[in-house]
Amino acid sequence: MIPDINQRFRELRKACKKSQEEWADIMGLSRSGIADIEAGRRNVTEKHIRLLSIESIDGKYINEEWIRTGDGEPFKRLTRNQVITDFAADLIKEDESFKARLIEALAKLSDDEWEVLEKLAVDLSNKKDQGGEP
Repeated sequence: MIPDINQRFRELRKACKKSQEEWADIMGLSRSGIADIEAGRRNVTEKHIRLLSIESIDGKYINEEWIRTGDGEPFKRLTRNQVITDFAADLIKEDESFKARLIEALAKLSDDEWEVLEKLAVDLSNKKDQGGEP
């Protein structure tokens, strides 16, 4: 019988929509190593758990407690600051993207310009809530 932790390891890979090959690249293992873990022929180690719970995978953070015990949800809910920090880290990697240029422009706004932008956002939201076109 396959230990539950190995089943959760497989469920996690599938929830992240990764092939065994892609998961192997993330884990620093071979595809056959991943297959062995999922089949219960190889144990999930502390190193595997730490690796999965330290870095985000496609913006998702793995819940270490869920891997170990099955308690809770597979992914952690991020705080607003964590979401912003992850977004900023991604922006640094893609220096010339539209997102990076937009954030740079926003960073240069004065307090008065932020107030105008906030009013515009509230007005658009209110129109949408009333069934109108934004």
